[in-house]
Amino acid sequence: MLLPFLDLLAESYGPFRIFNYFTFRAILATLTSLIFCLVFGKYFISFLEERNFGQVIRELGPEKHYEKKGTPTMGGILILAAVTFSCLCWGDFGNRYLWVMIFLIISFGTLGFLDDYLKLKFNSSDGLSAKMKIFWQLLFASIIVTYLYLSHSIPQEISLFLPFLKDFALNLGIFFIFFSVFVIIGTSNAVNLTDGLDGLAIMPSVMVAGGLGIIAYISGNIIFAEYLNIVYLPGTEELLIICGTIIGAGIGFLWFNTYPAQIFMGDVGSLSLGAALGGMAVILRQEIILAIMGGVFVIEALSVIIQVTSFKLTGKRVFKMSPIHHHFELSGWAEPKIIVRFWIITLILVLIALASFRLR
Repeated sequence: MLLPFLDLLAESYGPFRIFNYFTFRAILATLTSLIFCLVFGKYFISFLEERNFGQVIRELGPEKHYEKKGTPTMGGILILAAVTFSCLCWGDFGNRYLWVMIFLIISFGTLGFLDDYLKLKFNSSDGLSAKMKIFWQLLFASIIVTYLYLSHSIPQEISLFLPFLKDFALNLGIFFIFFSVFVIIGTSNAVNLTDGLDGLAIMPSVMVAGGLGIIAYISGNIIFAEYLNIVYLPGTEELLIICGTIIGAGIGFLWFNTYPAQIFMGDVGSLSLGAALGGMAVILRQEIILAIMGGVFVIEALSVIIQVTSFKLTGKRVFKMSPIHHHFELSGWAEPKIIVRFWIITLILVLIALASFRLR
């Protein structure tokens, strides 16, 4: 929105050329989304409170969570608004990845909004059915992935790369579609499962977005990509703008979401953030790196799968409660301790993932 106007100004006044540098635009995008959330956060919380849009607590959840009942939810709308506004302000409209990510974020966010709205309308912990959510997630992810497959220009854009292996590149062909859809949906639902404690999901999302932003910067620069032996993908540097908006919006939202939370992001936030992280990993061809960086998300999702499978097969539960953060709660860990330790683990995993590029 602003970039074409600034390009015109740059033609007559040299200093405006600084806006041609995507790194500078990424900083502005981060600040814009951060300030957006900080400025409008308080008003948005009041808006939700006036309409009694309060969190519905599962009866089977930990007893400590009952006191959170009524806390404003659907705060993900604030995150989506900040990310979208900032992208439109500082993004390059000629870059196809910008529009891919905006579609992915808004579509999954809309699905999450419907799920949250139904929970509030019927005062129930059940929103959309699992089958309905999976159907729409499959549809939205398939649209994006099919477009990426049909528009790819070099084999590397649909190849699988593994960390620690220098020359490994497996051309997935048509299987790129199935694998990428799985990554996007899996990441979206994993972040959704992690969003069970105050600030537990948003900060790891910010850290992973930061890690992916560094990779996007390297992948879009032929010199850095060759030096670190990362596949060079022209245009992916624009994903740094997306990462910046997520980082800014996430930190701004955390201002209100930190323990004890004044607002929850709801499915509208967690589903869209997860889809965004999964989508960027697919574009950058770093799905395995995403699994390392987002190890907390992976563990949370696996804990649910293990718990359900074990109970169905043996009638016994492996954990006191799943996802696994509830297990630690019931084991006597204070909520802030769980949250901060999961943050620390995520930071370590992001650093390990980034270090893998120099260990090939």
